[in-house]
Amino acid sequence: MLSPLMQIVESGNVKSDIPEFQVGDRIEVHQKILDGAKERVQVFEGDVIALNHGGARETMTVRRLVQGEGVERIFAIHSPRIAKIVVKKAGMVRRAKLYYLRDRVGKATKIRDDVKRQSQIDISLKQAAEVAAKAAQEAAAAATAAGGESKSAKKKRERKEAEAAKKK
Repeated sequence: MLSPLMQIVESGNVKSDIPEFQVGDRIEVHQKILDGAKERVQVFEGDVIALNHGGARETMTVRRLVQGEGVERIFAIHSPRIAKIVVKKAGMVRRAKLYYLRDRVGKATKIRDDVKRQSQIDISLKQAAEVAAKAAQEAAAAATAAGGESKSAKKKRERKEAEAAKKK
């Protein structure tokens, strides 16, 4: 049990945009990585084999196979380094921890699909894609209405002007 002061401190660090997922689900974790001076996003896709609850300290263990070798990573769900989490496939398991998958190879590692939850996930992904497409269209329309042009169109125009100036 956390003290009331710890609850107040942790409540400020808890993210609200985390999708619902369970042990057995296949997820994509988009993690922000510093690459020199740049910041890029790296995707880690795998099966959730464990969840450890605990407010802002909540973690998940994600396992995937890379060239026949199992790779597990533990992610802090509410970390600022996690850009987003996408649920790809709902799995149906009867255990809280799937550590037994470590000893299995091939088809034995397959997790049953949860058809009911998968249909809900598909609907939510479709809606999110529609919202993102609509927002992109509105942004493009606003940019063209304001007399702005895309970066590539601006570069082309500047090149043509530079070539025309050289010819004169």
